[in-house]
Amino acid sequence: MRVVVDLTRCQGYAQCAFLAPEVFHMVGDEALMFDPAPDDSLRKRVLRAAAACPVQALQVDTSIAPRRENPPAATSSRKTEDLRRNGRIVIVGASLAGLRAAEMLRSEGFTGKLTMVGDEPHDPYDRPPLSKQVQTGLVSSADTSLPRRCDIDAEWRLGTAATGLDRQRNVVTLADGAEIEFDRVLISTGVRARPWPVAREAELDGVFTLRTREDAAGLREKLMAKPRRVLVIGAGFTGSEMASVCAELGIPVTVAQSGPYPLYGALGAVIGRISAEIMRERGVDLRTDTRVTSLEGDGGKLRRAHLSDGTVVDIDVAVVALGGIRNVEWLAGSGLAVGEWGLACDTGCRAFDANALVTDDVFVAGDVARQRQPMFNYQYVTLEHWSNSVTQAEVAAHNMISAESDRWPHLAVPAFWSLQFGNNIKSVGAPPIADQIAVTQGSVADRRFIAAYGYNGRVVGAVSFNLGRRLDYYAGLIEQAAPFPLGHELTNSSDDPSPVSAEFPERAFPGYEATVVVTGQDPSERKATLVHATLARRNR
Repeated sequence: MRVVVDLTRCQGYAQCAFLAPEVFHMVGDEALMFDPAPDDSLRKRVLRAAAACPVQALQVDTSIAPRRENPPAATSSRKTEDLRRNGRIVIVGASLAGLRAAEMLRSEGFTGKLTMVGDEPHDPYDRPPLSKQVQTGLVSSADTSLPRRCDIDAEWRLGTAATGLDRQRNVVTLADGAEIEFDRVLISTGVRARPWPVAREAELDGVFTLRTREDAAGLREKLMAKPRRVLVIGAGFTGSEMASVCAELGIPVTVAQSGPYPLYGALGAVIGRISAEIMRERGVDLRTDTRVTSLEGDGGKLRRAHLSDGTVVDIDVAVVALGGIRNVEWLAGSGLAVGEWGLACDTGCRAFDANALVTDDVFVAGDVARQRQPMFNYQYVTLEHWSNSVTQAEVAAHNMISAESDRWPHLAVPAFWSLQFGNNIKSVGAPPIADQIAVTQGSVADRRFIAAYGYNGRVVGAVSFNLGRRLDYYAGLIEQAAPFPLGHELTNSSDDPSPVSAEFPERAFPGYEATVVVTGQDPSERKATLVHATLARRNR
């Protein structure tokens, strides 16, 4: 049996923990941990827990659901109907996004040939547990396969990477020389971990990145051996979560962060200072504004690290958490608008070519997609979040087999979560584009609060520490371009509701000064309506 929980949707009501405590348990007041591969003898309890979840965040593999043999085609052209029945679709990237897209295609009535291409030999698996449940020993890395919601009836080409895309012949080329023809192709190749830049140091026994099942299994083995000290290089979400795991396991840990605070790029300096305090309270040796200049080994094993502050740290394990590299090299020569920032696409997930012309047979979803986002000034936004991969994949799949008049825009509010040092951190919107932040509910001192982010007089994001149940309200404010700062009548009292500078790293955001309101509840109804600048200013 396979289980996965959409932890951006989960609000910590703990019904699942009451009904199936062998599988689900709470960390703190509202953070959930779960076993992604419980024994089949627990299936009845798990299904009851899924049914009882107030927000329907639990997904369990089910009996094979029948496909729709005669899908509705009221607005479909003959060409679209033929594509649905007899078309050839290739999904490059057997990932969360790839699997969800495949399931969506079948559930919407696609009965043609479906091919799944993946460079790893494994069936699609869930990556968030690799830095959490796997490292704490709750589950093994092999037990992270994603549940199947239906039979996708696909030809699987696993363990063989795609090496080229010929758009003139509509062919995907694989590393083994094979060619796969397509009528539509979905690119969901995601990212890989950025390695330590010095190859001979990266090859030392004890130096890890954390992206794949193999990475997670190897790191877990080293942690079980109780190393003298672990060095985490980088204090983004992966780095901060690994520091939390080490503290939980009682392993001494040093974190080297080149910026002034943890989570600085994602949530800004205000939240970064709070994160730094939490780390140090839990005994983490946090070195900010500090770089690792070199890693040193002895007999092929990692032994110490030299830091830019002039110190030398004795270590047995180093976790390199320097972000990701988007897997787009194989698209060189394809003529698509692709680069190190990802593959550009419109809101309907159709890829742009190098001339900024939209394609109609190449779609993109997941971490590799760089998408125009109407809610955020039409900036190109790239998101490496679990929920974004799911919602984007479902929109892409729908649009691949739908007539132009029936296509959906991807207008889901971005959301992500992280569990660190017993704190459930959640975010909605796009905090990094903000220029101001204000604590609107709760208490920072108690580590139970919500902070709202504003840009140019409107709400663009929010982050919660252990108050995730209230975050849906802020997602609605973001969709409706609500004024910032928020009126006191909209929030509970907080320590200090006055806006201050968000203090994000300097960066350029290409876009326009536009304000957009999202309407409609169902994905098929959601539309973006442009609000004129004069009206937006009048409503502030």
